[in-house]
Amino acid sequence: MPNIKSAKKRVLVAETRRSRNMAEKTKMKTQLKKFAAAVEDGNKKAAERELLASVSILDKTASNGVIHKNAAARRKSSLYKAYNQMQ
Repeated sequence: MPNIKSAKKRVLVAETRRSRNMAEKTKMKTQLKKFAAAVEDGNKKAAERELLASVSILDKTASNGVIHKNAAARRKSSLYKAYNQMQ
């Protein structure tokens, strides 16, 4: 446990950011699972709706620095690929 006041503050700030990042990652993963389920069902309209929501959440997560922008781009690319391969 830190003794210096600034170090104590850093521990609190780090915990706050960690919990915020975990919440955003959880929201992102849940949305990606919803999209995967829509693709699995073969419902094109639902998949399109979930695709747009997933892309939005990926962009927000990347802009907040939770994931890297290239990781977001890679995931969006795979989402669009899965959507375009639907019958």
